Amino acid sequence: MTDTAPASFSTVGVIGLGTMGAGIAEVFARNGYTVIGVELNDGGVERGRQHLEHSTGRAVKREKMTEEQQAELLGRITLTTDMGALSAADLVVEAVVESLAIKKSIFATLDGIVRDDAILATNTSSLSVTEISTANSRPGRVIGVHFFNPAPVQNLVEIIRTVVTEPAVLDAVQGVLRDLGKNPVVCGDKAGFIANTLLFGYLNHAVSMYEGKYASREDIDAAMRFGCGYPMGPLALLDLIGLDTAYEILDTMYKQGRDRLHAPAPILKQYVTAGLLGRKSGRGFYTYEAPDSPVVVADAHTPSEDDKPTLHHDIRQVGVVGTGTMAAGIVEVFAKAGYDVLFTGRGQDKVDGVVATITRNFDKQIQRGKATEEAKVEVLGRVRGTTSLDDLRDVDLVVEAIAEDLAIKTTLFENLDEICKPGAILATTTSSLPIIAMARVTKRPHDVIGMHFFNPAAIMKLVEVVSTVATDEKVTETVLALCEKVGKVAVRCGDRSGFIVNALLFPYLNDAVKMLEAHYATADDIDLAMKLGCALPMGPFELLDVVGNDVSLAIQKELYLEFREPGFSPAPLLEHLVTAGYLGRKAGRGFRDYSAR
Repeated sequence: MTDTAPASFSTVGVIGLGTMGAGIAEVFARNGYTVIGVELNDGGVERGRQHLEHSTGRAVKREKMTEEQQAELLGRITLTTDMGALSAADLVVEAVVESLAIKKSIFATLDGIVRDDAILATNTSSLSVTEISTANSRPGRVIGVHFFNPAPVQNLVEIIRTVVTEPAVLDAVQGVLRDLGKNPVVCGDKAGFIANTLLFGYLNHAVSMYEGKYASREDIDAAMRFGCGYPMGPLALLDLIGLDTAYEILDTMYKQGRDRLHAPAPILKQYVTAGLLGRKSGRGFYTYEAPDSPVVVADAHTPSEDDKPTLHHDIRQVGVVGTGTMAAGIVEVFAKAGYDVLFTGRGQDKVDGVVATITRNFDKQIQRGKATEEAKVEVLGRVRGTTSLDDLRDVDLVVEAIAEDLAIKTTLFENLDEICKPGAILATTTSSLPIIAMARVTKRPHDVIGMHFFNPAAIMKLVEVVSTVATDEKVTETVLALCEKVGKVAVRCGDRSGFIVNALLFPYLNDAVKMLEAHYATADDIDLAMKLGCALPMGPFELLDVVGNDVSLAIQKELYLEFREPGFSPAPLLEHLVTAGYLGRKAGRGFRDYSAR
């Protein structure tokens, strides 16, 4: 805890002492500011006091604060129902309910109370800061400061500047937020700002995917957790946020921007109307033990143990076609799980390269104490390479992992159809191509399926199991059960572009590029907002540069062609970067320059 505050700010007013307002008051008081908290009535004041005492009490229990420091902090906060007390404030932060009329009324009232040089801020998460500012006689001193919940813990604050916000006001607010130890990002006044604009477009898309019965709620959530490293799946996150809150944010964003992708999915309104608001009501997309409980309990939509996939095909030997990074990883996965693996490559040097890769991976694990020399010998003993496709005649499952080119893949499936024994399952690792196009060139389309591993296959837990309209249900069940046997998390979906992960991930990345293209915020601020505000492992531009802008553009084009959704059209900036050869890290330059690093 610091003992001093900047001379320009010593007293801060906070209007509204709910969870967010009380948290904001705590943040300022922790950093030495005198805080005046204002509520509508005595009941609100008492609830605000309880919020503060509980929050700081938890910090004492966790030994992050002493009882003396707690008493000192709470002593800096005065709680009142008198708005007139804000006359002493240098900065006032409004954190009341998301109602434009109520907020405007407060800002009009402040006109006759605060000094002319006082800065007025709104903590709105979706309403127009510009419109709120018009209620005040000096709109230039009004700014948005969107804290994230819980404010004492979350380090991100979005600063929203309107077209009339005075530069000195913006500078002063950035300075005070940095003094609080927060990471401020600056953006323009558009509904949703940075984090919510990008997050809720993605969440809404996930709801539409679920509503259309493309995949189960469990599979959608598992796909994003294990495929992208997200801390929560989209539907579980919506339950945490509150479906009513999500609906209001999306509705506000849609009314302002008219982007169809922000039009709330119809099922959201149905859930809200039925009172199924998520965790706070005890039921939303999932059912919970009790209102406000995080514990999910089984309901009518929960998969039954009796329906657990089983192996209908006897899988003893696995074939893998390809010698690239993905193919080598898949060979390693199956061999480690105890399967004999036969893989094919175009030349002996390629074949030897796969064995060398697996050996190198094992040596690294041995050095870290995560594997033994005996295990390496045992696994490599199950692996055999060949340069002849005809050697795959006796395998029970073939997984192709060659170039993402439909013509090359269909030719391969014609060959596999002729070579492999009856009943062998033919799988493709494609991430974007239509699997049915490969199935139809065979005489066994019922045995063809997608097994989309994620890179690096030996480490990433997710496999998307993709059935076509022709895939036999027993083949699907077998592959799902097999994935579990080899230690993977399998999610099931249908044969359409992007499957689950790419269909949700890449439109979000594309939206981020459009946001940058519109000069709404910088790439650094957008990345920071998504990492700190949404706890994502990487910001969108970091991720795009890692994936490769050419790869990202190709996937986005496939999604646009498949769904014909105008909002999925690739951002022109992404196309220009690819044309210029700025493909990301692999080229030394993408959204950022890596040549000097």
